[in-house]
Amino acid sequence: MIFTQRISAEFLGTFLLTFGGCGSAVLAAAFPELGIGFVGVALAFGLTVLTGVYAFGNISGGHFNPAVTLGLWTGGRFFTAYVLPYIIVQVAGAIAAAAVLYVVAHGQAGFELHGFASNGYGALSPGKYDLKSCAIIETLLTFFFLIVILGATSPRAPAGFAGLAIGLALTLIHLISIPVTNTSVNPARSLGPALFAGREYIEQLWLFWAAPIGGAVIAGLFGRFLYHEPR
Repeated sequence: MIFTQRISAEFLGTFLLTFGGCGSAVLAAAFPELGIGFVGVALAFGLTVLTGVYAFGNISGGHFNPAVTLGLWTGGRFFTAYVLPYIIVQVAGAIAAAAVLYVVAHGQAGFELHGFASNGYGALSPGKYDLKSCAIIETLLTFFFLIVILGATSPRAPAGFAGLAIGLALTLIHLISIPVTNTSVNPARSLGPALFAGREYIEQLWLFWAAPIGGAVIAGLFGRFLYHEPR
């Protein structure tokens, strides 16, 4: 029962994050008269995590991201037996959200897919940043995202504010990196839209798995030292 509740919460949370964040880019940011822009997209991603953590965090921990799951596991904050099931349902949730978003978006006459909120480097980067710059930004920002998560959920942190800190951190990350990679820091979020955006985006997915996971694992290892409780 507990296992089923956990993976259900992770599926729903990842669905919310992908549909809400990518949906704001595909459905709202495409219309300048609405005034949302990339700042609005950044806020949308932060709000999905903030609300998701408060809705599902008490059930599953509120990861919604394979990099977060692996970072917490590396940091000694998560059970090995749950790692693979969490990643599987996170990926499933992101794909399901992208599929629903795809159907909704095509309900508009003349809809053009473009990048479908996917991530990319080089020619597919919003600002045409090269592979090196995109790898650095994704690794570094995921590292700090995990540091915020580890710190906000540590025993010495003020109780009840973790969701707020994590949501604001993700907003900040998007404000920095949307022009560079369209912001991943989440392999599942990258995979879902890319499957519908096309082959060129799928071929670049390796970076948006490798860099976030690398940054998260480094943060987990560093967090073992940084948040170690003195005896």
